[in-house]
Amino acid sequence: MNLFLFDIDGTLIQPRGVGQRAADSAFEYLHGIADIMDGIITCGQTDPLILKKMYQKAFKRENSAEESKKFYTVYLECLKAELEEEKSLEVLPGVLYLLEYLSERDDVLLALGTGNIEPGAWLKLKYAGLKDYFRLGGFGSDSEDRAKLLKIGLIKARMRFNDDRNFQKVFVVGDTPMDIINGKKIGAETIAVATGLFPKSQLYGHEPSHLLENLDNSYINDLI
Repeated sequence: MNLFLFDIDGTLIQPRGVGQRAADSAFEYLHGIADIMDGIITCGQTDPLILKKMYQKAFKRENSAEESKKFYTVYLECLKAELEEEKSLEVLPGVLYLLEYLSERDDVLLALGTGNIEPGAWLKLKYAGLKDYFRLGGFGSDSEDRAKLLKIGLIKARMRFNDDRNFQKVFVVGDTPMDIINGKKIGAETIAVATGLFPKSQLYGHEPSHLLENLDNSYINDLI
């Protein structure tokens, strides 16, 4: 059995800024501070780390557990409103065909490895029409550390079979250097795709196992 851990934003879908706008709206609702996301880098980051940056920027301190809980409650409502406004999210080139192909194979398990908190991840996939391809994964709500959440996704996948079997191959698929760096930390093969903000030349410098223009399954078919 082979395991694929997919990032979401910039890898499976073009989110069109829905997460950033939802975070801005939630923070303004709770604290009266507008446009908190301006200048905050989000690519390859986990939601908890992004939230820490927001509180550091606004108040020069870290957020408490209670503040995090309140923020995510409001954030998810704002995210849903943003997604309702968008109606649907763009699925990136090659993704739908690839997921359909992989889901039909009996030697492949599809999972997520994303910095989104879990409810936010499922919301985005729902509005992109991709939710039914996935059942489990590692999320920002599992850990703010990307390597740890990928490891948790791997553990959840093993638990699905009720044993400690090792997968023949584990692939981490993403569009940022952080996907490559942290995929390597869990011993996975890394598939970098230039469908996000990072060009192939920049992704190449982090030495992914495989570097693609987009998720064309004709290449991935040769990997398994």
